[in-house]
Amino acid sequence: MHYKYTIIDSNTSSNVQLQHYMEDYGDFTCVNISKNKKEGLHGILKFLPEVVIINLNKNSEEYFNMITELHQYLEKLPIFIGVAKSKEYAYHAIKNDFFDYWLQPYNEYEILKSLLKLKKTLPKQETPHTLCLKSYSDFQYLNTDNILYLRADNNATDFYMKDGTINNAYKTLKTFENQLPPNFVRIHQSYIVNTNYVSRINYGKSICALRLVKVQLPFSKSYKINVDQLKQSLSSKAISSLN
Repeated sequence: MHYKYTIIDSNTSSNVQLQHYMEDYGDFTCVNISKNKKEGLHGILKFLPEVVIINLNKNSEEYFNMITELHQYLEKLPIFIGVAKSKEYAYHAIKNDFFDYWLQPYNEYEILKSLLKLKKTLPKQETPHTLCLKSYSDFQYLNTDNILYLRADNNATDFYMKDGTINNAYKTLKTFENQLPPNFVRIHQSYIVNTNYVSRINYGKSICALRLVKVQLPFSKSYKINVDQLKQSLSSKAISSLN
């Protein structure tokens, strides 16, 4: 079972703490972090998450209007959870059918209870582990766990595999961006990487190094937010030697 969520909050430290709780107590993967309504709306329509967590401390009215606007584009809205330092916006959150309302500073136990209740509400989903590449009468079945990264090749896409083989698909990289499991992240106009194999992120050289192979993939400024989220996710699971 696997669920996607996004966060709309301009507070970086709050985002990191919340991601830590979500990863520890549920089958949830953060697919996007937005700083404002415009970015948040774009992220919801692009990634179609099951859950959206919104910090209501600033511009709460904009976010309530955003939810009304979403009805124009989506048949089924995601589940919304409000976050605030007080109960000031709780009434409006209830009126807008928010699933829950978390007070800051976060209470780990309350979040745990909410996530367990949330998992009972959401339909059960299994993360697909097989990708079918179809070309006329030829069908290739790839185990996504064995894909290291994808590289754009004009209007085709090359799949670089764990065993050193390369598989080709006559479709653009964009075609696969939202079809793959959440551990695949776009870091460049020409690259999508399986984050399970990332061993190093070097901001000075703008590269991501991979385990198992001596490959360094470039990342670009336009996808830096994805790299930042990847760094936060990897760092939250690591023993840090930073001061």
